[in-house]
Amino acid sequence: MDQADIERLIDWVVRRGLEGMDAAELLRRFCEKCGALGLPVNRALMVIDTLHPVHEGRLFRWRNDGLEDDAPMREYGPTTEGEAAQSWQRSPFFHLLRNGGEELRRRIGFGEAPDFLIIQEMKDAGHTDYVLFVHRFAAEGTIGEMDCFYSAWSTRHPDGFSDGNIAALRRLVPALGLAVKSASLAQIAGTLVDVYLGRDAGQRVLRGRIQRGVADRIEAVLWFSDLRSFTTITDTARPNEIIPLLNDYADAVISAIQDAGGDVLKLIGDGTLAIFRADDPAAACAAALAAEADMRRRVHDLNERRKAAERPATSVYVGLHIGEVFYGNIGSVDRLDFTVVGPAVNETSRIASMCRSVDRPLLISSDFAGTLPAAARATLVSVGRFALRGVGRAKELFTLDPESL
Repeated sequence: MDQADIERLIDWVVRRGLEGMDAAELLRRFCEKCGALGLPVNRALMVIDTLHPVHEGRLFRWRNDGLEDDAPMREYGPTTEGEAAQSWQRSPFFHLLRNGGEELRRRIGFGEAPDFLIIQEMKDAGHTDYVLFVHRFAAEGTIGEMDCFYSAWSTRHPDGFSDGNIAALRRLVPALGLAVKSASLAQIAGTLVDVYLGRDAGQRVLRGRIQRGVADRIEAVLWFSDLRSFTTITDTARPNEIIPLLNDYADAVISAIQDAGGDVLKLIGDGTLAIFRADDPAAACAAALAAEADMRRRVHDLNERRKAAERPATSVYVGLHIGEVFYGNIGSVDRLDFTVVGPAVNETSRIASMCRSVDRPLLISSDFAGTLPAAARATLVSVGRFALRGVGRAKELFTLDPESL
């Protein structure tokens, strides 16, 4: 591989990075191009941390040494405790970080000691040369735990890597790291907007819907729920029980909504605001009722586990309504919220709050009830007409007929 080859390959990597090529595919094609140009890579590994509520980072592998294939991409959890921490602290990457180094090479086919477990594994697999790099990011280029790009390269060539091969890798890998970092930043952006705004709202923001006051008028099924006796629980439970309790019940509510096709827009303390898009209003109402039933099953199972552990348990009140809302950006130039607003949103909140007064876990507006398919409507019973605070006319509310459950 001469200098012209290196420059052409760097140009290819940069262009693929600008296009947003998937990192696993980028690594595969990069290694194949290296081989075609005389750089004898037989295994390659890239690692980059991320910003995600579950995963600490992603690991990408490529190999052509004739052995069993590894998954080209794997997400990994925290490396700060337990066996994962021990494995990380025994790795050559951790060794470089601790000692401030950027490169480590072991010519394991020529008498150098395989002083790390992974290097011994490479030697046992017939590899003759192993080199790894740690490319650090500046503080302003760091997001969450994503502060380095790690890579490792090995060969089974009888002569190992030549000096020219190592020099080529030193030139090529930073460009590859920049392309992978670019793809990772896009994934982080997608994760953050999905987690904090909701899936549909997040994707709208990423597509450019970020101007204040820009909102769509849509028909939607509205869900508002909160926890029964939450104030009493917070007054009587141990302080360290409150956040785990909220997380447990939020997981049951949010998972049920999302599995049924809904979008959670806002968490307000113990409350949840969600929508089901009503392109087909009857189908959207049916989906919301399916989500409510699924949520009840999840909460029942959760309560069994919490009671067995002698931890506080509760239930969920739900109000369901359908109506026209404005869906978009509301706020100031410095702080926007992508949400729904309109009288129908306020009505849904008031309907949910009536659950306490009538001692029913689910209340449904007459608009929602009238939109349901006939078979589903037959499972509802009226609980009466009520004057809802802030709503001009009394509303008839429904719940599920206990005999239909």
